[in-house]
Amino acid sequence: MKLLLAVDGSKYADAAAQALASLMKAQNTEVLVLQVIEPRIYSTPPQMAAGYEPEQAEYLKEKSQEAHKSVDRTADLLRAAGFRVNTRVVEGEPRTTILDVAAEWKAELIVLGSHGRKGLERFVLGSVAEAVARNAYASVLIVRLAAGR
Repeated sequence: MKLLLAVDGSKYADAAAQALASLMKAQNTEVLVLQVIEPRIYSTPPQMAAGYEPEQAEYLKEKSQEAHKSVDRTADLLRAAGFRVNTRVVEGEPRTTILDVAAEWKAELIVLGSHGRKGLERFVLGSVAEAVARNAYASVLIVRLAAGR
């Protein structure tokens, strides 16, 4: 079975990794641990070449280093549980990038944690988990932390 585990370095992603390790059998299971780095700027004015803004380049470098540490930590946890693990860090909009990578990799299950945002915060920030669940061609497991954690 091929599973895609989307992480973001949060305690919610850690809970999803723990759930995957305890709920799924490692035998014949391959996991792709994916972290998507969301750029601060989606488009630049026409007069600016892509990647021109030095602050954006520095931001992406810093986020990439953090993301690689996060996916490596998660991969180590899953390998210790007996899973075959690959890792990937990509830049993009999380909702669509998770779906695109899952389709490209032919994941049979997408696993991700939920931040549990509600109200205005959810409206403004959106829900990656909800968007993935609504639009994925594969099954989706959304892991939530128990209240107060």
